[in-house]
Amino acid sequence: MEKEGGASEVHLVEAWHEALNEGDVDRLVELSHPDVEVGGPRGSGRSVRLLREWVDRANVRLEPRRLFRRGATVVVEQAGQWRSAESEEVIGSQTVASVFAVSDGQVTSVVRYDDLSEALNTAGLDHSDEIRPEHR
Repeated sequence: MEKEGGASEVHLVEAWHEALNEGDVDRLVELSHPDVEVGGPRGSGRSVRLLREWVDRANVRLEPRRLFRRGATVVVEQAGQWRSAESEEVIGSQTVASVFAVSDGQVTSVVRYDDLSEALNTAGLDHSDEIRPEHR
């Protein structure tokens, strides 16, 4: 069941994914805090410059599959697909999960994990926090 106030956080995270997958880096930056934390297997840092560099370097599409929310934290299980910058051919795919922190209508942090369990544990969420598509 959708928790009070959660729709805006979930919609923001969905819009963030749409911008990423459409390659709209300017829109992605608009949806993100100027000091956004960007993290993953290679470490983390803060700034929209880092976000732009990550988008350019990773050449990734992250399709949301399942969403979980508690407060201002949204965890998204994603089908990740990485493409070659030269040929646009798929060079890798994996199911991953990202933890998003949202504040004042912007993504303040996005950290990718190798699997959903790790992301949920890190964020302090569990399967009871899942938001079904009909409740978004």
